[in-house]
Amino acid sequence: MRTLAIASVRHRLGGFVGSLLAVLLTVGLLTVSGLLMFSALTAGPGPDRFAAATAVVAKQRSVTLRTVTHKKDKTKVKSKTKPLTGAAVLPAGLARRLAGTAGVARTVADTAFPVDLTVAGRPVRGPHGSAVVAHGWSSAVLTPYRLRAGTAPARGGVVLDASFGARPGDRVTVATKTGTHPLRVTGIAAPAGTDALANQGAVFVADGAVATLSGLAGPTAVAVLAAPGVSAGTLARRLDHRVPDGLSVFTGDERIAADLPGATTSYVGAVSVFGIMLGVTGFTAVFVLVGAISLVARRRLRELALLRTVGATPAQLRRLLGIETALVGLLAGIPGAVGGALAADVVAQRFRDAGVVPAQFPVRTNAGVLLAAVVAGVAISVLSGALAARRATTIAPTEALRETVTAPTGGTAFRVVVATVSAAGAAAVLAFVPLRSNMGIGMSFVAAALLMCAVAAAGPLLARLLGGVLGAVFGRGGATGRLAAATTRTQARRVAAVALPLALMVAITVTLLGTSTLTGQVAEHQQAQRSSAADWQLAPRAGSGVPVAVAERLGRLPGATGVAATLPSTIMTNEHGKPEHHSAQGLYAAGAPALDLGVTAGRLGSGMAVGADLAAGQGWHVGDRVSIWLPDASTVSLRIDAVYQRVAGFGEVVLPAKLVAAHDPRGLVGALYLRGGAGLAATVRHRYPQLTVTGAQRTVAVRGIETQQAAFDALTVILLGFIAISVANTFAIAALGRRREFADLRLAGATARQVHTLAVRETLIAVCLGLLLGCLVTAAVVGAYGLAQDGRWHLVVDPAGYAAVIGGTGLLGLLAGIVPTRLLVRRRALPAA
Repeated sequence: MRTLAIASVRHRLGGFVGSLLAVLLTVGLLTVSGLLMFSALTAGPGPDRFAAATAVVAKQRSVTLRTVTHKKDKTKVKSKTKPLTGAAVLPAGLARRLAGTAGVARTVADTAFPVDLTVAGRPVRGPHGSAVVAHGWSSAVLTPYRLRAGTAPARGGVVLDASFGARPGDRVTVATKTGTHPLRVTGIAAPAGTDALANQGAVFVADGAVATLSGLAGPTAVAVLAAPGVSAGTLARRLDHRVPDGLSVFTGDERIAADLPGATTSYVGAVSVFGIMLGVTGFTAVFVLVGAISLVARRRLRELALLRTVGATPAQLRRLLGIETALVGLLAGIPGAVGGALAADVVAQRFRDAGVVPAQFPVRTNAGVLLAAVVAGVAISVLSGALAARRATTIAPTEALRETVTAPTGGTAFRVVVATVSAAGAAAVLAFVPLRSNMGIGMSFVAAALLMCAVAAAGPLLARLLGGVLGAVFGRGGATGRLAAATTRTQARRVAAVALPLALMVAITVTLLGTSTLTGQVAEHQQAQRSSAADWQLAPRAGSGVPVAVAERLGRLPGATGVAATLPSTIMTNEHGKPEHHSAQGLYAAGAPALDLGVTAGRLGSGMAVGADLAAGQGWHVGDRVSIWLPDASTVSLRIDAVYQRVAGFGEVVLPAKLVAAHDPRGLVGALYLRGGAGLAATVRHRYPQLTVTGAQRTVAVRGIETQQAAFDALTVILLGFIAISVANTFAIAALGRRREFADLRLAGATARQVHTLAVRETLIAVCLGLLLGCLVTAAVVGAYGLAQDGRWHLVVDPAGYAAVIGGTGLLGLLAGIVPTRLLVRRRALPAA
């Protein structure tokens, strides 16, 4: 059988073109997704700002919780760690204390704090749009930066990274949580022989001005330089005995962990994006490959039946098919993996351009990922071929031969069971998973995938049922129409095979775009509701921030009757032994209410307020006290004063503004809301040119929503390209399998035009069936997701986008179904009588 299989593949390679293309595309797509995920998981945090230090002392930038469970005679300890978004302040005299440690040549107290920098009237960012972080000038010795022009900063002066484009003598503005500070550029720094820190912009101020500018009472890290002959390990052991409890000593590659979170490159978002991508593309690729291989295998049923009649055993046929499919998988899988590796950076660039992942995100090629993709492609192909030909290799030879010319039977009960279980799983996901949580979009795709599995399992049954209805519509108008309707009923498996990729295209595309678009619409709607209490919305220009003091002064302007300001932040809570992040907002409010959060219980006060979903999930009520971690690892216990419902695009927790400003490394106001007349707006524009003033009802971009939408847009484009090629390939495979049928029709007297008409009618039925099944899946998934978001069942979220998807998919299906048949109907393309 091995020799026969090799000879079959070698001499009939053209018959395996469809399988080759399907495997090549699948392995290529799996390789791209796998490499991007691998790269995100293994990417480092970027250049080490403490490269010149032997060791760095700081508090851990993460929270770790341990849970201990006892089961019979076994004890299990689980640890969960989540990173913080800020840095704890160390004792002011720590650097002097550590300087007396044996083997220490020098200590440098480093205070890192993010700033908003304005140069020549325009806000600037660091490399690739990264954060701008300020330090005292003494910290420069730890970095690759050296003075290239001008002098070191004195009080009121600043040294800037050369990439900012400033020159000595220029006036710049630095905004921090303590206020807006005008400074004069005294010098320009540039890397000495190495590249600049690609993950942060460098700003150096006078050491004596650090406390005034940062508002911090001590350093965020202490760098230690070892004396000659003292190793890093020896120094670390000595420092361990001198540092206060709760602090850690970092050496080697771990030193970068002592830098300010946000000033190092984080790939947490990239892992989330590429994790979703791997799941979505993996399911799509496997779904398409199984369908294509099954369709190719069914073309071999006549050959298998003949082999059975001449004495081949079922085991021999299974071995023959397995070897053939494995050879085809290897022939296509290896170039598919190579092509995927070459295309990975092109795909990653699309995500970089959309701002979804860091601009410096590296794509790493890994042999293990490539091998896994090839093995997966081969394994799926072999399994799909074996399942498709299972009946032909198990039933009696005469019955197998009979089923090559009649509609195959059997397997209905199994299909019904699989479809029922898959549909029940989808219903459970949509009914019981909190779709309004962060996992809502991901779980919506899981539900769509389960429904597509149900549709695939019940495909022949649905094709026979719905195809009969569609056949009655498109079967009118002569013998060709009636024949097309009859063929749809009798060849339900083939019709389902070509309709399912179209259904998948609609289901995946509309689910991804529909849920992400609906999320944005709900966020914008709730933002409009929140700001309805104000007359004016104010926002810092170009995404910069302003101190809380600005909000306080705005409330005292003539004509101002109320003001509210929000400071974006993040907190962490202990949820059953697991640290979990929650988006938060610091809130400053004075005078008449200018921000309506939709409070449903209690009232906003000096404690904290929580979103309704979070409160329900944690069992919190007004009056409860909750302990939380703030960004700088500080813990605080606050009373719940209120529960509110307008969470989308805002945050799950509201804290006092001054608490956020004191413990968040940024601590700046991101949005302001003001009550007052038109004269007040003119006053604000005159006195605060750094703020933009718009009407309260004007739609503004919601933080984070645009990036999320860009991620799903990029993913959808990639999937559309893959599925479009797969649809064309599937229709071509189906058309090639009908060469003998078309030849028989021509020999029976049918004209080429009649055969064309028959193909068009059948294609219309299959395309409409695919579109209908896809729409049914999206109606259930997007509808349930919308019900969770705003209490309404959304059948269509974006009518224009929905029409484009349906129209484009339908046109693709028609072209993919008609063109191959037109080419085959030519006399020289049909087999001899």
